[in-house]
Amino acid sequence: MTSPAAIYLQDAHPIKEGMDYTKYAEEKGFEAVWQADSRLVRDAIVPMSAFAAVTDTIKIGSGVVDCWTRNPARLAATFSTLDDLAPGRVILGIGAWWDPLAAKVGVSRAKPLRAMREIITAVRGLLANETVTMNGEFVHLDGVELDYVYQERRPKEVPIYLGATGMQMMELAGEIADGVVLNYLVSPDYNKTAIEALAKGADKAGRKWEDIDRPQLVVCSVHEDRQTAFDMARLMVTQYLGQQPHIMKASGVPQSLLDKVGEVLTWPATHEQVVAASKLVPDEIVQMLTASGTPDDARAKVREYMKDGATCPILYPLGDVKAMIDAFSGWTA
Repeated sequence: MTSPAAIYLQDAHPIKEGMDYTKYAEEKGFEAVWQADSRLVRDAIVPMSAFAAVTDTIKIGSGVVDCWTRNPARLAATFSTLDDLAPGRVILGIGAWWDPLAAKVGVSRAKPLRAMREIITAVRGLLANETVTMNGEFVHLDGVELDYVYQERRPKEVPIYLGATGMQMMELAGEIADGVVLNYLVSPDYNKTAIEALAKGADKAGRKWEDIDRPQLVVCSVHEDRQTAFDMARLMVTQYLGQQPHIMKASGVPQSLLDKVGEVLTWPATHEQVVAASKLVPDEIVQMLTASGTPDDARAKVREYMKDGATCPILYPLGDVKAMIDAFSGWTA
């Protein structure tokens, strides 16, 4: 029996190329395509709309949009609109963003757990065609509903997935979300701790953690030459070591390496800085955090993530995108 797979597109390719890759992934039986709000380069909604417009069956997920920069009512309206374009195929993936980027644009990220709980509750109610009043710490809605006038007034089937890295956010996902987007550039061992936290939150809500969908972002660098694949992935790993050390620390990357890379680059970073810092990153770190190597190597590493709790790999391709899709078309976990 084949296993599900999904593709992740950020900002490495023109949107028209992403549309072609999404159509190809759909033809090859992929379950979903996920698009992020990537740094300050690409908004998620425009490419999600483009992918939805040229496909028929593949799911379209935001992986992820942040919870701070869109009002919850507008967020609900946006994903309601996406559902109009691709009914029953849209997933709202939402996360708490990251520093230093958030701080640089004036977002404090104060009390992210409280903010996320309020926002998900409000958005879910609006998408369910409810009239929502909430006087929370972060969400203030006074008798608000999605103002359908020229279309059918109906609940929109848009599941909400929480993009979580820290264990408190993971626990919240288990309590209130329809699914959790497990992060990339983490080790398979990280998943074991994450599932424990997810289960703790699910138990609070009287749910079983096994019933919560758990797709996982996985950086995937496929090449017949293993060293070439590692070298392609090294730049990506280096960038996140410098810019999102909270993810790296959660995976067990030594603090000494994070400190050394952080001396060379943070956000924003030039390509030259990333290349310089990449010389500090050994193969074993690349191998620990990514599915890199030959097609067999990549599939074997993804199986580790699946064994430790993921339900579907969301493959972030480096190098030849179609070769990666081919490597996971009809694969088995």
